[in-house]
Amino acid sequence: MLTDSQRKTLQFIRAYIEKHDYAPTFPEIARGIGISSQGSAHRYVKNLIEQGYLENSDGRHRGLRLVKESPEGHIPLLGKIAAGLPIEAIPGNDEINLLDYCAGPGRFAVKVCGDSMIDMGIMDGDIAIIKACDTARRNDIVVALIDEQEATLKRFQPMDKHQVKLIPANQSMEAMVYAASRVRIQGVLLASLRQY
Repeated sequence: MLTDSQRKTLQFIRAYIEKHDYAPTFPEIARGIGISSQGSAHRYVKNLIEQGYLENSDGRHRGLRLVKESPEGHIPLLGKIAAGLPIEAIPGNDEINLLDYCAGPGRFAVKVCGDSMIDMGIMDGDIAIIKACDTARRNDIVVALIDEQEATLKRFQPMDKHQVKLIPANQSMEAMVYAASRVRIQGVLLASLRQY
């Protein structure tokens, strides 16, 4: 993760190289980012090299080079992998933006406790990424607040104007039916994250 000063330094170096086809010197970097200390500019560059954003392998006066990077929040999407029979490995050059899933206005995360959604691949301990909203469509997976006291993650199914059904994704559990007035939708599931 870059600090604001490191990000500003990287942006300046990138713009300078695009304009001149060679890297700036440390005095030029310091001036370009609005500081007087060449030592600070050198420290920012050293940190960028350590984090893999820049290279200075030959140690020359203007020897800085940009390393191909993914913007923060993006990781390489290297193709498909079989979860059944093996498939041919074909490398890809795409990226996936994790921020599309995890960040943005009105999003929050909750930690899943229990196994009521295991048939949907949502396990105890997973992190559910939720888009805050107060309405849902039939069969959305929602965070539902019951009686303003208990929150649960379930599939939402309105039955009529007066009743809603909250359906677990676990064959050993029964659906729960509530008066619509007892259930308040707090958000809809966008993604589920698990760390191994």
